[in-house]
Amino acid sequence: MSRTLVAVFAHPDDDAYGIAGTVALHADDPEFRFTLVHATDGGAGDIRAEFAATRQTLGTIRRAEDEAAWRALGRVPDRHEWLGYQDGAVSAVPPDELAERIAGILAEERPDVVATFGPDGIFGHPDHIAIGAATDSAFHRLAPGAERGFRRLCHGAVPESVFRRWNEQRASMGLFVFEPAKVYHMRGVPDERIGITVDCRPVAARKVAGLGEHRSQHHVMSDDPSDTERWKRLVSREWWVVAWPERAAGAPMLSDMFEALD
Repeated sequence: MSRTLVAVFAHPDDDAYGIAGTVALHADDPEFRFTLVHATDGGAGDIRAEFAATRQTLGTIRRAEDEAAWRALGRVPDRHEWLGYQDGAVSAVPPDELAERIAGILAEERPDVVATFGPDGIFGHPDHIAIGAATDSAFHRLAPGAERGFRRLCHGAVPESVFRRWNEQRASMGLFVFEPAKVYHMRGVPDERIGITVDCRPVAARKVAGLGEHRSQHHVMSDDPSDTERWKRLVSREWWVVAWPERAAGAPMLSDMFEALD
């Protein structure tokens, strides 16, 4: 059975958290094809003190970091598209334009699974929300009547119970806690909406190796990037809402994005 995946994200490093474990688990599968799409190069991201980047160079640096991250993980995308939009301004792009560009890639790839952000954007980030909505639109434009592919649309998410546990742990450690009503703050989704839970523990070290290449963003990605064991624990699961087809109430939890597509 073919296992083709198109993952559509806003920024470099969204993918390192969101889909890298799944890719690593399928890395040696000859039937697996992986296409990665980024809306922006992340050039408007935060620049920490003493990091050798400027506002003019950060985007180029982050593109290179993303590519290095996949090499470190051990499975580079078969196709990697950069849409070239301005970081922080994806929501200002006409939705039809954004959906059309993504639809062009999906039409060429005919993926079994498409992965992107849901309406919450995980962090309420306008770029995340816009690219997710455009990807949904492109998927639903192409899926009806498709002779091949378009069998599942997935939204990355964090279960509410996990979000609360993480926030409680952060508070106990004296770290800032997320306020889900605020933009750029993590938020969870009701646990019952989660349809896929991927156990990434067998490849957690590879996932952290990839995250380690995103050096320009370590200060926003982790409270302590040197604590690789804690990082491994934090990335030991990937959760997905099955946005299409509609998941029946009480349906069993899936453990892989391609499960039950045979």
